[in-house]
Amino acid sequence: MTILGQLALWLALLLSAWGAVVGYLGGRRGDPALIQSARRTTYALMGLLTVASLALVVALLKNDFNVTYVASYSSRNLPTAYKLSAFYGGQAGSLLFWAWVLTLFAAAAQWVTGRRYAYLLPYVAAVTSVVTLFFVSVTLFGANPFERLDFTPMDGRGLNPQLQNPGMVIHPPMLYLGYVSITIPFAFAVAALLSRRLDVGWLHAIRKWTLLSWVFLSVGITLGMWWAYVELGWGGYWAWDPVENASFLPWLTMTAFLHSVMIQEKRGMLKRWNVILVGFSFALSIFGTFITRSGIISSVHSFAQSPVGTFFAWFLLLGGVFMAWLTWSRWDLLQTEARLESALSREASFFFNNLLLVGMAFSVLWGTVFPMISELVRGTQVTVGPPFFNQVNIPIGLALLALTGIGPLIAWRKASPGHLRRQFLAPVGVALVVGAVLAARGMSDAYALLALVLAAFVTATIGLEFWRGVGARHRLHGEHYALAFARLVGRNRRRYGGYIVHLGIVTYFVGFTGAAFKTELEASLKPGESVTMQSPYGEALTFTHLGVSQYEALNRFVSAASVEIQRDGERIGILTSEKRQHVDSFGRASFEPSTEAAIKSDLREDLYVVYAGSVDGTEEAVYKFTINPLVMWVWLGGAILVLGGMVTMWPGGGPTDRAAQRALEGYRTQLAATETAAS
Repeated sequence: MTILGQLALWLALLLSAWGAVVGYLGGRRGDPALIQSARRTTYALMGLLTVASLALVVALLKNDFNVTYVASYSSRNLPTAYKLSAFYGGQAGSLLFWAWVLTLFAAAAQWVTGRRYAYLLPYVAAVTSVVTLFFVSVTLFGANPFERLDFTPMDGRGLNPQLQNPGMVIHPPMLYLGYVSITIPFAFAVAALLSRRLDVGWLHAIRKWTLLSWVFLSVGITLGMWWAYVELGWGGYWAWDPVENASFLPWLTMTAFLHSVMIQEKRGMLKRWNVILVGFSFALSIFGTFITRSGIISSVHSFAQSPVGTFFAWFLLLGGVFMAWLTWSRWDLLQTEARLESALSREASFFFNNLLLVGMAFSVLWGTVFPMISELVRGTQVTVGPPFFNQVNIPIGLALLALTGIGPLIAWRKASPGHLRRQFLAPVGVALVVGAVLAARGMSDAYALLALVLAAFVTATIGLEFWRGVGARHRLHGEHYALAFARLVGRNRRRYGGYIVHLGIVTYFVGFTGAAFKTELEASLKPGESVTMQSPYGEALTFTHLGVSQYEALNRFVSAASVEIQRDGERIGILTSEKRQHVDSFGRASFEPSTEAAIKSDLREDLYVVYAGSVDGTEEAVYKFTINPLVMWVWLGGAILVLGGMVTMWPGGGPTDRAAQRALEGYRTQLAATETAAS
């Protein structure tokens, strides 16, 4: 089966080169035969990479340890779910997975794109074929998953214990889907530049692709935060690790693009900016892969030193030069159709939003690559730690949060001062009340207080927008409020789905503020001994060590330590943290021992217990206790954000829907005009 997989890769190498040539020539000449050939090549590449992927999966499931990749990342006693996740758990497999997913997206883009954008599709096929050619080349010549050993070991090494977690079954595919799907908007942008058709057509063609990519990235990043929180045992979920940053960078630029594209569609502005943003987003997705696979920056997520990084560096360089030349050669065709009329306008708020997002992306990128730059200049890596990222990005993040609430309140083109006063009165009032209450209760951390005040402001803004929309439908159509709400969202999904996304961002920020009040304590306890620590809410939490037990489970030996927890003298439960020593099917130890944290969560706080080990083999246990306020709000924020993204992408909206929306917008315009006249 692996021979078939290897053959499929070689055929894919040749076919992707063919697809790149005929796609470009077909678009340039308008030759139907070449265009059809490029389209069919895209489908054939999907078939070949599917065969190659299935070949590797079969080798993993059949324990074919003569294959180097299988021997390195699987074992006989590895649970089936993790054997499947081993497909992308190593470098060679993840590159094959990337190439396969790319061909799926490329084929889908050819299949679902409407006829009115057919002039772009041959160029799109050429671009996706070039990227496929690159990944297949790296897989064949840099990290081949089908290489064989000179002998067949009795068992494999197994999967890294930190990857044997349900979150890691889902997190990498989601992140890869986000990374890879950015190729489709990028391909359409290049197609628009090559064809010199730079109206809003290419933006309409990629609208849902862009949202899909952004949602996948959001899910992948959030699941990665959750995995780091539950698996690494350090009590946090974001450490500004280089690979964490690498996934965050394209998310920032894609978020900026999703906002600025609305300005181009509405006013014909920011054409050059949007092309550049798409190009940078794609480059950053490749950059993230480069960081992970080159090994040039130390990270708990990255693979070892590898020549694969050289392939990515050259691809980034050549791709960047090509995109810069192509954009410059079409610069005159990307002239704006309108000018910014006022700083008090929705266009201005979106523009400032973009500047902040790109500014944050630059600061994160600089902090991430600084170790590489310092090594080139001084010969030693100087690592940039969390203090730098927090000092720079927390103020930017708070400014972005404020703009999230300001944008919906401001009209396009220009807003009158009187109208602004009426729009901002209620949200600002809510924010001030919340700030006064929090200050009265003793909240002294300035950033946390400001974040919660701004969260209240944005929530009030979003609530006001929904209330006005529902009220308008109730008055216009006599609908019950619940029905009016459902139809309001269902018939204007892009707008109100965006508001739901903003509500998810607000929920994230509420969760992030909890980090300012994190409390930690380390203790060594004998059975029956207790330790007490004060929670941020003024409660006394007592942890009593119950004992240590040992047992064998699945592919590991487990030492488990349990503590009973009391809050102000009232028993609230027992938590058990584990030290795990993974073994192969012969009982031989593999990898270093891993830690499994015990977590008790509610909306107020997480109680986080880590068993660090026993003293001299006795039942005296060393613990680290952490109280993490508001962590559940982070996970809720991710869920709300994804829900909003799905609402925005959901298909629908016929003539009746558009008529209802026009009536609603007419009512809103009339209301705004009345308020302006009154002022």
